Amino acid sequence: MGLDKIIGARMDSRSIGFGAEVAAKDDKDTDLLLKQVMPADFVKFGLIPELIGRVPVVVSLEELDEEALVRILKEPKNSLLKQYTKLFAMDNVELIVDEDALRAIARETIERKTGARGLRQIMEQTVLEPMFTIPSDRTVRQCRITRAVVEGKEEPILVRETEKE
Repeated sequence: MGLDKIIGARMDSRSIGFGAEVAAKDDKDTDLLLKQVMPADFVKFGLIPELIGRVPVVVSLEELDEEALVRILKEPKNSLLKQYTKLFAMDNVELIVDEDALRAIARETIERKTGARGLRQIMEQTVLEPMFTIPSDRTVRQCRITRAVVEGKEEPILVRETEKE
């Protein structure tokens, strides 16, 4: 039995009989249920009371939405986007990732249910080939990642400088 089911059973105050309101058991949102967790729920879940007594604070977390994942990709001081931009800059190549591409990465992470940690895997999968092919081609000056690249439908757009002789 899941923790959300245990909390739901504890909080269920429906009555039975002819005047009772009929509702499905899964009507309550899991996030809302987990916010109501109490130490006794953990004991019913199977954790030993000695362990639960040593946990001073219990906090539930909400799932990250697309907007939050995009912000995680862009905003932190050492964000993935900034890391890969610096990696490409070492080869004198400007990395441009479209906003649609960032949103596609976030959507893919949500579909895989991997959370913020899954962002790195998808981002790396997207830029892996250009990261290894660009250093051997000195004419490349810009690499652009679009939504189609993230979805695997196209190759990254490489802009080369014209050779001057």
